[in-house]
Amino acid sequence: MKVLIVEDEKTLAYEMEDFLKKAFYVCDLAHTIKSGLEKIGVNSYDYILLDLGLPDGDGLSLLPAAKKHNPDAAYVILTARGNLEDRIAGLDLGADDYLAKPFSLLELQSRMQAIARRKFNIKEELLRLGDFSIDLQKRVIHCGTEQIELSRKEFDLFSYLLLHQNRVLTRMQLSEHIWGTFADDDYDSNYIDAHIKNIRKKLNVHAPTDFLETVRGVGYRIKN
Repeated sequence: MKVLIVEDEKTLAYEMEDFLKKAFYVCDLAHTIKSGLEKIGVNSYDYILLDLGLPDGDGLSLLPAAKKHNPDAAYVILTARGNLEDRIAGLDLGADDYLAKPFSLLELQSRMQAIARRKFNIKEELLRLGDFSIDLQKRVIHCGTEQIELSRKEFDLFSYLLLHQNRVLTRMQLSEHIWGTFADDDYDSNYIDAHIKNIRKKLNVHAPTDFLETVRGVGYRIKN
């Protein structure tokens, strides 16, 4: 999933970026409201982590425009300002959570995972799809007692489709949210197609994958 970190404390921003990349997120950085809005205007994000005390203004002022361009993103406010009025103001503007500094990076990850569970209505630890069970936290897939080995990118692609099941995702959307770049040429498009082919091949050894659909000329969908 793709994350924008809007934070002017560069040491903290780089620590968050490094931590989240190790947790398989794709990250962009911005250190001002202006640069944050520039990135939000041209990119689509799953999470936007927003500091309030930015050098060119209050981070809360970024929220309305950000939600206009990225309505499906989850917004987490990160700030040393922990008073009730700021928390209420942020939540009223559409933030999903509020984390006061200093915070643990593990807690940040836990909050992001909790938002994902609410957003995608995940009520059980294991997701079921046909004969397969998927543990998104541990990043493993089983069919019965057999564990299926997917590469990192294959699992990222499969799990992103699973979270957005019944929704057609274009190759551009998949490329941006999983690789951090647009699929704007035949090479990138074929790269995604090749991953889908490998996923089907590995899963079909164990059980049918009729749920993984190709929508001709558009992209892919997991239909459940």
